[in-house]
Amino acid sequence: MSSISSFKVDIPEEKLQRLHQKLALTDFPDETTDLDSDELWSRGAPLADVKRLTAYWQNGFDWRKAEVALNTFPQYITGIEIEGFGIYQIHFVHQLSNVTGAIPLLFLHGWPGSFIEVTKILPLLLNGGDSGPSFHVIAPSLVDFGFSSPSRKKGFQIGQHAEAYHNLMLALGYDQYVVQAGDLGSLVGRSIASTYGPKNCKAFHTNSAVPAEPTVESHPELYAKVQATQLSDFDKAGLERTAYFSQEGQGYYKQQATKPQTIGYSLTDSPVGLLSWLYEKLHDWTDKYSWTDDEILTWVSIYYFSTAGPAASSYIYYIIEHSDPGAFAASQKYIDVPLGIARFAKDLILLPKLWNKSLGPIVLEGEYSKGGHFAAWECPEDIVRDLRTMFGEGGPAGGCVESKDSF
Repeated sequence: MSSISSFKVDIPEEKLQRLHQKLALTDFPDETTDLDSDELWSRGAPLADVKRLTAYWQNGFDWRKAEVALNTFPQYITGIEIEGFGIYQIHFVHQLSNVTGAIPLLFLHGWPGSFIEVTKILPLLLNGGDSGPSFHVIAPSLVDFGFSSPSRKKGFQIGQHAEAYHNLMLALGYDQYVVQAGDLGSLVGRSIASTYGPKNCKAFHTNSAVPAEPTVESHPELYAKVQATQLSDFDKAGLERTAYFSQEGQGYYKQQATKPQTIGYSLTDSPVGLLSWLYEKLHDWTDKYSWTDDEILTWVSIYYFSTAGPAASSYIYYIIEHSDPGAFAASQKYIDVPLGIARFAKDLILLPKLWNKSLGPIVLEGEYSKGGHFAAWECPEDIVRDLRTMFGEGGPAGGCVESKDSF
């Protein structure tokens, strides 16, 4: 491991000027005019919204103010060696609790998020007070995201992601830790639990459980129970949501999982192309969350200014679909590490609750009537409550970590 250096987000002024120049030269597509708002969104990000955001990005949005806000969180960068691949620079937030014996928590973001997703739950986790445990919080930018290195090599798969962030935890002195993750981070977290648990990874909490359907061959007892159990209203609504997402919302996945290089030219060359690509998901994947323009443009700007470039975050999708075994199949195996699951009503994939028992020993499982895909951002209190309940004194995974304070 290389030395650990403090990190501040500080984008060169020439990059900001180039962004503004490109925004000024944008050519916009036309759109169908006789549609109501829902119909417009059914076809993608509406023209009026994208024009408004483009104008604000060019002439009103203060990236320097966003940098100041991001830099209130202690950030670092260090070289982490990955076997067979060399050293990768990993950027990460690392904030220590003042409470002795706090639990090291590795937070893994997804797409189209970044390390920024941790910033709402982080202050709530540092001091549990009388109601629960406290946490040391570590939130890396995944390789190919944010301010971490690009992957570049074709063999860089989910296992290499897992190795990178596990090695980061060891480098920080945390040989025991727990993980919270959603979206792509959940696939990586499952790999960490499988490879490094229960010795190092002591427990895993996710808001993106994607189990395989139990069959009579794979899980005979669970299959019988599933067949004998009526679906709850939550499960029925979840299956409807899942079917809709599969039919109407997975175009991005097909593109990024098959031809990421092709879409990469648009994402890299056109800031408005990047904006519309991400903004559509921020709108569609949340539960009526009231995004401010500053929030949207901060999320998008992190991609635009990322070390690996805006296209790099697509590469992991290709790997997911072209690895053997496939990343989803690998994540769906039973992993004997304590598992907590949060199910939010407006998430993208919500499969029947009983199916989750095929994933591991479930110690906590909650259902929330509000909230979408970006749980830590939309519903930070719910995620924090889950973690405090799961790891608190007397909780189902309480005492699983013999914590020590390092760094």
